[in-house]
Amino acid sequence: MAVTLTRLADLDTLPFDEIIDARSPSEFAVDHLPGAINLPVLSDAERARVGTVYVQDEPFKARKLGAALVARNAAHHLETTLADRPGGWRPLVYCWRGGQRSNAFASILSQIGWRADVVEGGYRSYRRLVVGLLHDTPLPHPIHLIEGGTGTAKTRLLHHIAQAGGQIIDLEGMAAHRGSLFGPLDDPQPSQKMFETRIAAALSGMYPAKPVFVEAESSKVGGLLVPPRLWKAMCAAPYCEITAPLAARAAHTVATYPDIVKDPARLDAVLGQLVRYHGHKQVDHWRALAAARDWSGLAGDLIAKHYDPAYKRIRGDAPALSVHDLADLSDATLAATAQAILTRVS
Repeated sequence: MAVTLTRLADLDTLPFDEIIDARSPSEFAVDHLPGAINLPVLSDAERARVGTVYVQDEPFKARKLGAALVARNAAHHLETTLADRPGGWRPLVYCWRGGQRSNAFASILSQIGWRADVVEGGYRSYRRLVVGLLHDTPLPHPIHLIEGGTGTAKTRLLHHIAQAGGQIIDLEGMAAHRGSLFGPLDDPQPSQKMFETRIAAALSGMYPAKPVFVEAESSKVGGLLVPPRLWKAMCAAPYCEITAPLAARAAHTVATYPDIVKDPARLDAVLGQLVRYHGHKQVDHWRALAAARDWSGLAGDLIAKHYDPAYKRIRGDAPALSVHDLADLSDATLAATAQAILTRVS
């Protein structure tokens, strides 16, 4: 029997032990249901081969070829990944649109004795729910921003808020990017669809009546766009502003970007991108600080001369809901600030 998804939260309540994505590896890599494992019944090359036969020869031959390949790949999954699944195991299978791939695999699993079902409409039905939440309708959740200049440990503060019982969305973590020229992490950024899936999954598990805290970002985190309904809510959201001494911010920034410090060529390339904003003389000074390995001096100068002026232009004069002037950026201070923010907002 096909399972119809009507809400994203349904995924947390469905009576299944595992979700299986039967699509090809490239489809899975772009996006997939949260928690799904990829057991492709057709590889990328096999899927292209079946499609070619369907178009250039005839549908019957394509279906026969597809059935042979699905059976072969299903046998491999049964002998490897699924070899230890018990008799009472219950899987939910989906493909692109709930068609032949998921139904064929689910049928084989059912013949073994497992209670396998498929997702009605496949991945496309799930994607429609994500688009509905993040593109089509206003968010039901009240959004609150954590504002502050570069190096004020906003991401760490967010996680202290979560530890204190608050609801958060870590956009930088979900986007695998720290939100600046120095931002890319070692892991590549996910696709736009996967980024949205991560946001939607987080929101679907939250109480709509309670505030959700988000770090203030631009409309893009690296190469990814903040979904329109979330971005609109962020633009209208009240905010709590964090300030801290420049020395503490510089030390935090150095600790946050160890990969940049360890890669002089990458650091130099990023500094080169700042010539158009600050000229060669200023950038040469920053390069000299880097050559001398004066990381705190470099971070502090970049904050004072590049990031803080840009932050002031973007923030404008809108008043803050609260301002938290931190003496340092220790975990103890951030934990106390998180509690103060939750108390203030509630």
